[in-house]
Amino acid sequence: MSASPDPLPQTFFARSALEVARDLVGCTFLFGEAGGRIVETEAYRQDDPCCHGYRGKTDRNAVLFGPPGHLYVYFTYGMHFCANVASEEEGVAAGVLLRALEPEHGVEGMVARRGVPEPRLLASGPARLAQALGIGRAENGLPVWEPPLAILPRDAAAPEPRVVTTARIGVRGGDQKPWRFADADSRFLSRSPARTPILPSG
Repeated sequence: MSASPDPLPQTFFARSALEVARDLVGCTFLFGEAGGRIVETEAYRQDDPCCHGYRGKTDRNAVLFGPPGHLYVYFTYGMHFCANVASEEEGVAAGVLLRALEPEHGVEGMVARRGVPEPRLLASGPARLAQALGIGRAENGLPVWEPPLAILPRDAAAPEPRVVTTARIGVRGGDQKPWRFADADSRFLSRSPARTPILPSG
């Protein structure tokens, strides 16, 4: 049996949020024993009104301004957590929202936390993903290259994912930036590319 690959290093995340968001598709995200292959991400940057750091640094969004490669967890709609990975250089608010993954590890626990048996409904959306993995406020600020977190590189033996770019989902003001990245062939997306116009990357 071959050894598991090392987690992606912090330097992987010290780049443009758009580059990181694209390159994370096909990587494996783990929290403890649960996780799977990332199939959908979105990028957010400080000059973007949709970014939580657009109006400046606060206690709540400080991780987004911190060193790259740390998990930024926020609470939304008074009921859901969502997980992001901070990117770019320290002092700049930028990050990648983990929108969906294909359940591959610890699936039984994911089913128990979500209360649904259908694999395609376990982590097909940012709130579902966080709930399925058991990510909450306590994980805010953790480095993603150290236990209990890990982001493993794409499997070199597997085909490269066919990544498409679309507008982000649910952003205010109808922002059409092509900053959502999805594996076009995945059954585990939060929304099919067929239902979201595919845009030129930029």
